Amino acid sequence: MTDKKQRILDSALKLFAQEGYSAVSTNRIAQDASVSEGLIFKHFDNKEGLLLALKEKAELRIHEIYAYLSEKKNPIHVIESFIDIPFTIDPSEYDFWRLQFMLKWDNRYYMPDKMDNIKNLLTESFHELNYEFPREEAEALDHMIESISIGILRDGMDRHKKQRNFLKKKYKISIASI
Repeated sequence: MTDKKQRILDSALKLFAQEGYSAVSTNRIAQDASVSEGLIFKHFDNKEGLLLALKEKAELRIHEIYAYLSEKKNPIHVIESFIDIPFTIDPSEYDFWRLQFMLKWDNRYYMPDKMDNIKNLLTESFHELNYEFPREEAEALDHMIESISIGILRDGMDRHKKQRNFLKKKYKISIASI
């Protein structure tokens, strides 16, 4: 990828995450990236093409998370690793994840099934651990982690470590390593 194309993606990500997709023009992205607006159209066709390029990166990251979790053979390790995910995000990636959460509110881009593989893996883990309602437990944990993730993106990590400890205690995961 060329330096200019990367600058366009970086500027779009930053501006979309800070101000919202609809509020940002391609002209504004071009100014922020120090490129011509025409270069955006050359590489991405339009603003939506730019957003779709960023969404492709999100799909790859979600696939990486699934691959990481599916490597875990012990169901407790799957659950523990899932709980730890929001606490391992580098602050330099916060805008990327902020944009993903913002897009959940836009029906044109929301894909509710993109987390199905991870939820299925969690369900299998809860089933192996003999939870009475493994699917519901997986859904509940997913919602709690999503809420914690949003809190971390908004407020920083320190305010949410207690929830991490709470979840590890709830699922009988050793918290000695925290």
